[in-house]
Amino acid sequence: MSRLSSLTSWVGTALLGAAPFLIDMPAGKLMAITGLALLCLQAYEKKCYNLLILNTIGIIGYASNFFI
Repeated sequence: MSRLSSLTSWVGTALLGAAPFLIDMPAGKLMAITGLALLCLQAYEKKCYNLLILNTIGIIGYASNFFI
């Protein structure tokens, strides 16, 4: 795994780990969306297509509730 891929994976993990504590605020939803998007890069590189599907569904779910 390249250094940039490793960095984005760790940043995505940190964002996704912190997001539940702020999920009622727009910033928490944005953190979850960003974290999932960054983790999609790692899932694609590892050919974990099931995780790509789950992350995409999560992104759509958080984005659909972003303005509620």
